[in-house]
Amino acid sequence: MALALPLQAAQEFETKLLTIKAEPVMEFSHPWGMTMLPSGDILVTERRGRLWRVSGDGAKIEITGLPKVAVMGQGGLLDVAADPEFEETGRIFFTFSEPGSGGAGTALASAKLNGDQLEQVRILFSMNRKTGQSRHFGSRIVFGRDDTVFITTGDRGDGPRAQDQFDHAGSVIRLKLDGSIPEDNPFSEGHDGAPEIWSIGHRNPQGAALDPGTGELFTVEHGARGGDEINAPKGGRNYGWPVISYGRHYSGAKIGEGTSKTGMEQPLHYWDPSIAPSGMAFGTGDQFPEWNGHLFVGALKDRKLVRLTFDNGKPVPVEVLFEGEFGRIRDVDFFADGNLYLLTDEDPGALIRVMPVR
Repeated sequence: MALALPLQAAQEFETKLLTIKAEPVMEFSHPWGMTMLPSGDILVTERRGRLWRVSGDGAKIEITGLPKVAVMGQGGLLDVAADPEFEETGRIFFTFSEPGSGGAGTALASAKLNGDQLEQVRILFSMNRKTGQSRHFGSRIVFGRDDTVFITTGDRGDGPRAQDQFDHAGSVIRLKLDGSIPEDNPFSEGHDGAPEIWSIGHRNPQGAALDPGTGELFTVEHGARGGDEINAPKGGRNYGWPVISYGRHYSGAKIGEGTSKTGMEQPLHYWDPSIAPSGMAFGTGDQFPEWNGHLFVGALKDRKLVRLTFDNGKPVPVEVLFEGEFGRIRDVDFFADGNLYLLTDEDPGALIRVMPVR
């Protein structure tokens, strides 16, 4: 599906709280993840295995030096994030579907960005069981406030794997920035589960963000037919998939044992029918004070952006933005320039800048 909005055009939208302008910046083929560097340049991944730099003067430059990427179905080059100390380290982090024995699995790498070349590429995390399945890789990167990094992984299309505490699939992973294991991880000694694992029971979390007020991790994951979930994963907790769910199998059959079970966590919010959620971000910065602290979730199937506010700690949808305007919204972020950015998962898809109209 082509962009509904021509790349060269900008368009204004009235929202419940303010008027905004959406301005397409650059086209890509199925872009997946993005991050802004301190210079204001933006790095954008394409699922087909390419990494690009978008400069402030409008240039689009390919970054070379990536490791081998398994481009298959939903797999490929996925998220990218600049080191919180990028100005000192010059380092970026990225996730991808890594080829290996048995097929492919989600991996996290770091590398030094030297001009338009990646150097000192290090694999910090590699899924411990690779398969030929081409779906449910996850995966988002979120930095904690304690020099840790979270990575989300999907169940790789094999639900029971998400209930195995020794299997990386269907989990949230937590590492130190050098790839080592934090001592306060729930299975850090490796006796009751894989030491990298933070939480289990996730189907396919493709959105994650840190609450700017509390530092708490939030994730959003795909259900099957219904049952998309927002969670705030806690260490050692089980979020239920595929034993409990508010959705049904695509055939219409019941999933697991119902919607609740002792020892398994309830979602903070769920959608039924599914919207196919992907990127997630909290509103921050001076540009959108009306939106600060609100949660934003992009939707693939429903082709929209959902704004949520919090009621007694639970996110509640309060507004739908851009429905049907741009296509499948894959990623969402508020960058240091104060603007909201979107990526649309199309060919061509686009990087879109959203600004307030004052």
